[in-house]
Amino acid sequence: MKKIVGQVTEEEKKEILSLFERKNGLIELAKIVKTDDALYEKLVTDMGTTTTKFQEWWNVMSSKYQWESHENGNWEIDFNTNDIYLV
Repeated sequence: MKKIVGQVTEEEKKEILSLFERKNGLIELAKIVKTDDALYEKLVTDMGTTTTKFQEWWNVMSSKYQWESHENGNWEIDFNTNDIYLV
């Protein structure tokens, strides 16, 4: 079940959208470059950095806006409306 718990600004949405797209792109790239060890290592490093930034965004925004949370829940963003959902 989804419940709207908040909303972010357009600028904040653009930040997480950029990280989301980068993360997904790196996941897809990882499927292709497994045979190139040097490139794969760079990809793993970039994925770690991107994943950390992605989680930091959620931590900062949840603290800033005091979104409702749940032990087994997670937040999602609707990139069209900037709404944040607790799932």
